[in-house]
Formats: sequence, structure tokens, C-alpha cells
Amino acid sequence: MQIQIESKRKLSSINPMIYGQFIEHFHRQIYGGVYDPGHPAADAEGFRTDVLEAMRKIKVPVLRWPGGCFVSAYHWKDGVGKNRTPMFDKAWRVKEPNTFGTDEYIKLCRKIGCEPYICTNAGTGTAEEMSDWVEYCNLKEQGRYSYWRKENGFEEPHRVKYWSIGNENYGSWEIGAKTSKEWGRLVTESAKMMKRTDPSIELSAAALTDMDWNMEILKNCGERLSWISLHGYWDFHKGRNELAGYESCMAYTQGLDKPVRQVKGLLTALGLEDRIKIAYDEWNLRAWYHPNIMDLYQGASPEEYLYPRNDNDVNSQYTMADAVFTACFLNMCIRNSDTVGMANFSPVVNTRGMIYAGPEGIALRSTYHVFDAYVNGMESVLIDSWKTGETDRFQVEGSQGTVTVDTLDTAATASEDGSRIAIAVVNKHPDEFRELSVILSSQPREYRLMTVNGPSKDSFNDLTHTDVKIKEGEWKSASGRELTVSLEPHSVNILQIRM
Repeated sequence: MQIQIESKRKLSSINPMIYGQFIEHFHRQIYGGVYDPGHPAADAEGFRTDVLEAMRKIKVPVLRWPGGCFVSAYHWKDGVGKNRTPMFDKAWRVKEPNTFGTDEYIKLCRKIGCEPYICTNAGTGTAEEMSDWVEYCNLKEQGRYSYWRKENGFEEPHRVKYWSIGNENYGSWEIGAKTSKEWGRLVTESAKMMKRTDPSIELSAAALTDMDWNMEILKNCGERLSWISLHGYWDFHKGRNELAGYESCMAYTQGLDKPVRQVKGLLTALGLEDRIKIAYDEWNLRAWYHPNIMDLYQGASPEEYLYPRNDNDVNSQYTMADAVFTACFLNMCIRNSDTVGMANFSPVVNTRGMIYAGPEGIALRSTYHVFDAYVNGMESVLIDSWKTGETDRFQVEGSQGTVTVDTLDTAATASEDGSRIAIAVVNKHPDEFRELSVILSSQPREYRLMTVNGPSKDSFNDLTHTDVKIKEGEWKSASGRELTVSLEPHSVNILQIRM
């Protein structure tokens, strides 16, 4: 395959928040994950230092919290101050101790150097409760909740810029699910009160690709929103934790940009494309496994509903299929960087996360190394690139039958001054090498290939071995404007070029 690069034709800036993360009060993501007082690796405030170090290495730009479905019945005032009372989490149907709340979350963000992004309760919550949360976090001393924050030991405001109104309030599974008209009204009033509390914040609202749902938001509240929220999971599990294999996952990579194109079209039609961006603030190849959650009866045993959630943390499940899909999704965000300004991998720690944190230590799953390569290897500006010649494809059996899959997936970037180019290239083929020729518009000085891969498409990492890793090639001198590289099967690659 051959691609041409016009590095002087800059298309859009890439917001680093597309490499964002998400964490929820679900199973061992918070408690026993990032926050584990008493663990040998915990600092004085209870945070796992090994997890924090891993998050810093991938330069997490923004962290969404506290949900997710959890937030739909969460009242933030229960999780601040000295006197905290445990609650029954109606979303996940477990005891929530409330020892990790807003102030602990802000400490977490400060420790890893990222922007906080708070998702509010639009299920059982109210517009006033959401605006009170903004007051607690952002006002210096103009109200009772800002004074409460100061009483809790935080003299200066937390300065939370990014806020989401609700989670998946369109879904029947969500506590406090809404119709489109109900949703449009609640978002409008919530945004009004939150913006009156702090006009500088940026607001998002839960959305779909459904036109009726989005129109109710955008018609009534478009001038107050900066973001519209989309979620995406592709490999769902009905009753059993049976994950799709490599080939089926490759079928999911086709058409990843369809939801973005649909929402972008609506924003353009309403003249909002320059004002509102897409936040893909929950996404992962695999949906979470939580059997029997909807039909639990009082007194149900942990064996029936709680312990099966441990199956989310079987490290052998997270293979090169997850890595390759993740890279294809990030490439989609990069290619659509004029519209997609934030994305949050779901979640960052445990469950289906890129970091496994267990009592014995941490494991960096295959997806972690993709983020490491992109965050530290890609550049900040999308540049023009196009394929020439016949497109390489192969066929796989997916959930919807036989699917034709593009073998290579690419995204081309450059530094602001044009001195560096980085091209992400994914070879999705399970078994075969591919050659890629890159034709540049000017003469490069040198190049190298970074590769994320393992010995097989089913390679994984756990506490005892690391099969999936980043391999950094040697810098080579360039003898012309055409560069040719060989791409391993089931691999994620970044071709770095110095001009």
C-alpha cells in the first residue's frame, strides 16, 4: 500500500484530551484500584503510587468521574466533609462507603497532573444540586458550599472546567431515564443554573446519534453547551463473559466514524459546528460484565451478582485485538479532530481498563502500550494524507456475518513547526506482514518505526510476564522522499520522521 503526505497542508489541531481516561465507582476501579489505603504501595493519602506512576507516564490529560451509571443516583454532598455515611449504590447494587468523594478525586487529578471532568447526577438529581456542586468546586467564597469546601481544608477553589450533565439518561437501564423532551428541559435548566454559578465552565450533555434526542438538546440549549457526549462499546456480553476473538474485533473497526459523521452533520445543519465539539467520553472495545444486575432480589448472594465481576479482570482476555481496536479508534479521533475534542477510555484502572491493579502489583495491558505510543510518539497537528492505488482488504466473520475489513488504518500528524512527522499505521491482518510506502512532499532527514505488538494476536500481559510491549526501531537515514516500512501482522505502528 502507498500513501502520500502533504505536511504543509495542516487540517486541524489535535486536542490532547482525545487521550483522556474515565474512572467509575464500579467494583475495583476506585476502591482496591487507584485508591487503596493500607496497601504497601499506597501513599499517605491512600493512593496507589504504582498506579499513579503508570497514569503519569501516559500523560493522562483529563479524567472523567464519578460515572457512568453510578452517578445517576449519586448525591455529591454525601461524599464530602468529615461525617460521611455509607449509601446503597442503586446503580450497581452494592454498598458505597463514600470515603472517596469530590476532594479525593481532585487530589487524584492533581497528583497525575490532569484536568478534572465531573459528570453530574441527572437521574435522581436536580439542576440546583448540579449548580451547588459547581459552587463547591469553583467559587472562592460567594456561597455556603464554597465556605464548606474551605472548612474541609481547601482554601482555594478546585477550578473544575469541564462538566457533564448526566450520563446515559436515554437508556432504560439508567436510573432516572428520560424522554427526549424531558431531557431537553432538564439540560436547559441545569446548564442555566450551572453557568450562572460559574460562566467560565464548559458543559457537555449526554447525546445519541438519534436526531430527535439531539434536537431537543441543541434547539433549547445549544448556546450554553461546549460539548456533546457520545458513548461507544462494541463487544457486548449477554449473560456470559464470552469475548469476541481477534477477527470479530477487526470487523468492529469498520465504520468507527459513522456516529461522528452523523452528529457532525446535525451540528453543521444547526450552525453549531464551530461552537460544540464531540466528547466521546466513554468508549472501549469491550462492554463491562455485570450479570444479573437488573433482576437481583433482596438477599441475593455475592456469588450471583458480585463475584462474577472479577471476571472483568482476567488479564488474558486483553490481547492484541484490544490494542489494534484501540489504535483504530484513536486514529478515527485524530482524523476527525476538527469535531472530536475529547475521548475517555473506559475505564483507566481494572474492569476492562488498561491498568490492572491487584494486591501483588500492577500489569500494563496491551491497550496501555497503545496509549503510551500515541501520547509520546504522535504529533499535535493533523496533516493531509491520502491512499493511492488499490485498497488492501480482507474478510472476517463478524457478529453481522462476513465483513470486509481495510487491512491498514492510518492517521498522519506533524509538529507545529513541521520539523517532525508521525504517522500511525495499524496492520489489522491477523497473520500477514504488509509493506507501506510513504511518499513525502519534501526530503526527510531520518526515520524510525515504533511498534506495539506481541508474538501472536492472542498475546497479553499479566503480573508475571509482558508479551505485548513497545519496540523502538533505530533511526535510519532517508535517501529520498519515499520511505518503505514492513508492518508486522496484528500490529500498531508509529512511523516517526525528522524533516
